[in-house]
Order: sequence, then C-alpha cells, then structure tokens
Amino acid sequence: MMRAGARMGKGWAGAALGVGLWLVPGLAAAADPAAPRALPGFADWSGGYVGLQGSAGASFGALGFGPTAIGGRAIPAFRTGDSTGRSDRGRESTTAVGGVFGGWNWQRGPWLAGIEADLSAANLKRPVGSAALGFGFETADPVFDVIRAKTDGYGMLRGRLGYSFDRALVYATFGLAGATTRILATYPDLAGGPAASARSTQTQAGFTLGAGIQYAITDQLALGLDYRYIDLGSTGRFDLGAVPGPAGGPVSTRATFVSNQMLARLSWYPGGLRLPPEADEAAPHDPDTALGDRFSLHGQTTFVNQGVPGFRSPYRGEQSLLPHQAQATTTATLFLGLKLWEGTELYYNPEFSQGFGLSRTLGVAGFVNGEAQKAGAPFPKLRSNRYFVRQTFGLGGETEDVPDGPNQVATRRDVERITVVAGKFALGDFFDGNAYAHDPRVDFMNWSLWGASAWDFPANLPGFTQGVFVEYNRREFAIRAAYTQVPKEPSSDVLDPRVFERAGAVVELETRHTLPVLDQPGRVRFGAFTNVGNTANYRDVVALTQGGVFADINDAVQATRRPRRKSGLYVNLEQALRDDIGLFARASVNDGRSESLSFTDIDASLSGGVSIKGAAWDRPFDTVGLGATMNAISRSHRDYFATGGLGLLIGDGRLNYAPERAFEAYYALNLTKFVTVTLDYQFVSNPAYNQDRGPAHFFGTRLHADF
Repeated sequence: MMRAGARMGKGWAGAALGVGLWLVPGLAAAADPAAPRALPGFADWSGGYVGLQGSAGASFGALGFGPTAIGGRAIPAFRTGDSTGRSDRGRESTTAVGGVFGGWNWQRGPWLAGIEADLSAANLKRPVGSAALGFGFETADPVFDVIRAKTDGYGMLRGRLGYSFDRALVYATFGLAGATTRILATYPDLAGGPAASARSTQTQAGFTLGAGIQYAITDQLALGLDYRYIDLGSTGRFDLGAVPGPAGGPVSTRATFVSNQMLARLSWYPGGLRLPPEADEAAPHDPDTALGDRFSLHGQTTFVNQGVPGFRSPYRGEQSLLPHQAQATTTATLFLGLKLWEGTELYYNPEFSQGFGLSRTLGVAGFVNGEAQKAGAPFPKLRSNRYFVRQTFGLGGETEDVPDGPNQVATRRDVERITVVAGKFALGDFFDGNAYAHDPRVDFMNWSLWGASAWDFPANLPGFTQGVFVEYNRREFAIRAAYTQVPKEPSSDVLDPRVFERAGAVVELETRHTLPVLDQPGRVRFGAFTNVGNTANYRDVVALTQGGVFADINDAVQATRRPRRKSGLYVNLEQALRDDIGLFARASVNDGRSESLSFTDIDASLSGGVSIKGAAWDRPFDTVGLGATMNAISRSHRDYFATGGLGLLIGDGRLNYAPERAFEAYYALNLTKFVTVTLDYQFVSNPAYNQDRGPAHFFGTRLHADF
C-alpha cells in the first residue's frame, strides 16, 4: 500500500486502491466460507516482542579528528590520515556490546512493518595511538602521544521492513541513533617537562541503517543476527586540554564517529507466533506447477564469536597471537542454481562477510576459526564467491536421484558419469571431503581439522580460485582433477592470469568400501598437488640475510621471489563405526622449500578425531566432536622464522621451535532443522611453533542457520 509522497487527488486514489488490494483477499475469503484456506508457508510475527542482544569482538568503526587548532594555530596536517590533513581515522577495537530491545510488528501476508527501540551498554575502544597528530612544522613530533576513545553506550529508534518465509524473517532497518564517547589524550612536553593529559565527553546523534535475519525456534522464541551501520556525524568544536611547553597551547578539535556492528539476538514474543506447518505436514509439492525441477535457492548465515584469555607472551612480532581479546565473524550466502538443460547447470553464490579472526587472523598456523578469512572487513563486504557451469555426461547403467540442496538442482543422474566444472569455486568443494570434519560452519573450526593443512591449495584471500575441474565417478571409486589459477604472490587477493606459466594442479583418488565386520561405509581419499607460483626459497633468503646482503629477511623475500614449484601429498579417511559414530583422520605433507601461496604455514600435519550424534541421549540431531592435530615445518622454514621472517599467518620475530599441537571439542545443539548453536573449546600448545608462547585456550560460540 503506497501512502508516502502521494499528491492530492491522485495520492488519495492511490491510497484507496492500495487499501482495496490489501483487503480483497480477506474479504473474498469471508464472502465464501466454503472456500478452502491454504495454510500459510510463513510465520506471522505480528505483535510485541522484547529481547536481549550482544556480541564480543563483532563491531568495528573509526574515530576521526579535525580540523584541529593548538594555541589558536591551525594544524595543517595529521601525522597519519588522508592527504588533505582533515581526517585521521583509526581502527576501532571491540570488546563487548550488549543490551535490551523491544518493539512491535504489523504483518500483512508475508510482508512486515515494525518499530523498535534498543539500549546497549558498550565497551568499544579505539587503540592507543590511532589518532596521532603532527605539529605541521619541521620536527613533526607527535602532538597526541597517546589518545584513547571509549564509547559507553548506544540508543536507537528504528523502523523495520521485512519479509517472512517459513520460520525465518529477513528485514531492513532505518532510524535514529545516539552514543556517548569519552576521549582521553596525553600530550608530551617537547621542552622536556612533564606530560599533560586531557579528557572530554561527547554525546552525538545521527542515523543508522541495517539489516538482519531471525528464525523462530519455538512459537515464542527467536534467534537472530542484526547488523547496523551507525553514523554519528561530527561534533561541534570542543576543547581537549593543552599541549605543554612554549610550542603548545590550548587544543580544540572536532570528532566524527562511524561504526559497523553485528549482534546476536534472542527475542521473546509473549503473545506467541503463528508458525507454518512442518514440511511433512504441508501440501505436497508438484514440480509440474513450479520451477522446483529447474531452479535451486538456498542460503546460510554463520556467526562465530571467539575469545582467548591471557597466556604466556614474553615478546611479540608483527604476526603474533595477542592475549586478552575477542573477535567475531559473520557470513551470509545465497546458493543460486539453474538447470539450463538436461545435464547442464549454472550456479552463483553471492556472499556477505564481516569481521576478523583473533589478531586479524594471525598468530596460529592451524588457525582456530574456519570462518575467519584473511580478507576480513569491518563492514559487510559483498563478493561473488562462486560462479561456475557444471556439465554432467552420463555413461549409462544404474541411476541415482540427487535431492535439491546448496549448489545442487534436484536431478536424476547416472552413477557412472563424467562431470566437468568451469568457473570460480573453492577447491575444497570437490577435494579433501570428509563427512565428519570438513565444514567449519557446522563441525570442527580448526583449520588443521577440517582440511589437509599442508595442502597449499590455490585461492584468493577469501579462499576461492578460477579454473577447470573434471571427475570420473563409479559406484566403487572416483578420480578427480583440477587445474586452477594461483595468487600473483603469497596472500594476494589477485589471481595470476598467466595460467600456462603459473598455476596449480591437484588430482585425487577416492575409494569407497564397507567394513565387513561392522557393515558400515567408509572412504579413503589420496591426493597429490603441485603449484607454480611467485615465491621465495627459505634457504636462499636466510643465507642472504645472515651474509649481510639484506638487513631484514623480509626485504630479501621481496627481492628474490620468482616462479617456483611446491608439491605435496595428502591422505584422508572417514569411517562410520555405527550409524551415530564416525572416525576421521588426515595426513598431509609438502616439500617445505619455498613460501606457501594461499593457505597457511604448515609443511606437515597429522589430525584425527571422532564425531558422535546424540541418539544415545535422545538428541539424534545434536553432534559432539573431539579432534586433535599436530603441525610441523621443515628445517629451512624454521630457520626462516627464527631469522625474523613473516609467513602467511605467523611470525613472532624469533623462534624457539616445537611442533604446534591443538585439541578441539564442540557440542552442536540442533534447535530446529534449520538452526544450530555450537559451543567450542580449543587448546593450542606452541602457537606458531614457538615454545616461548602459550599454551592458549580458545572459547567460542557459533550460530548457524540455513534453508
């Protein structure tokens, strides 16, 4: 129904027509009581609700200062900032946000409108030294030797527009926001006298835009994720103490603040929700009346919140794991599929991702959050992660039915077949699979447990590449291979276009068997890989640095990179012991001579564990996972880190070597067939292969929803 912006006459007519269209279906049903009423395929969220929200490490923002004056003199430029000198934005480090909210929804059909208010306490801190100013004359010594800013709380009043399907609600938000920020500064005295300090409290108001998703787990409770962008604009000019000494004087400036926040939410609907029937209670689907046999639409969202308390850390390097921190990551993906004609399918996966792993996804070779990309962002960033064509050539004989699923249009295909895929994809989509440890969104999160971590599979920073994949499948086995692009240099988001000079190749044999005693299925996968990429040789750069040619080994790396080959092997086992218990194990190794390009700093890895479904305690869809892993690097790789080298994920500046060991335990609580909440614990000894650091304990929660 359209009302806003309507002109007199035509506006009233449009509004009346909209009301009529809104009411016609209900009036028609009332006029014909004998007409059958279809059960709605969506939840009714009408009415009031209240709830709790919170996160740790899931919010990021920037605080800007300027223009600034000291003693009445304008400061022409900041020591750090943009080229105009009018803005210096620092990263915002988040420790916690939490609060309460409440609102009211009005719903007509699947469409929803609502209003909501929330209050949140916060402990959002900008890092020390993130806004250092310069005097603007020859010495260019810092004015703000130390500056900190802490946001204590937020308040918001927002409108919501949403769409309901099944038990889920997706919505957009817009409205007003306010916050209070304390700014503290410490000024040096260039003449050698005592430093001065200053404090100012600023209250700002601005606007907020956002979006979210929530899912009804009962007829009164819903879990959800809520993203909001907050722009509090600029303060008026305020005083911030005085710089001591003859070159100093009173300081006045302005501040701007923006933030991106992601919060997990629990909502209570005291009046109850009207939920759609379960799939097996609904009317049967007729593919002849829909696109169900040609089109596939699925989605997922995963929120991981993870923290690490204090641990032994006598020194730190550029890529060391830091104690006492929390961080969070969020992804939201659509899986779109279309059958173009028989045997030919087209797939596309747009994905939003936001957040960082602990220490910006650095400090542990077998990293602890499988959702943490090296291409993390403080705001939801949209990428086209997959787009590919799949062609299947049936070879006759026995057939099998494949149900509709993510990146799979429902179809019937020959068991014996050849499949060709061309486009952009993740190599983990097709290789190194495992029923018990392969998806960090639902099972193990440690990189060395869900993957063969010495396999340096080609990928950009989010984990994807472009190339061609071919598979020959029979009932007893499958053999598959791929030829793909590699990054232009290690940890680059740009893939190298010279695929005939620099590329990655992998081949895998998968055998399938049934244990005769247990009558349970199992699989073994054998893989071999070789990549040619622009890398440096560890032994060469260590020799050049120790010989005095380069003062810093990382300069030697940059100067000596050229096309080099890196090869290795992996083996992967999955074995069911019972219908509800399975074992897994992996071993992988590479030559360890030159830099890794894409994945992580591991030359040899051994891992294994067990996955147990909850049938024994009447929770058949819950899962308990227990796994352990040990990672190692070659001798020349150790010397590289001991000399101060930086890898893809690690680099403490020096190294007291020992293998990196980790243990992970998780419990995945299945709330509904679409929503799972996981509690996760990991223990890592010798993080980054360094006996001088750790051990470290990691505690995490994961909220995953899919449809």
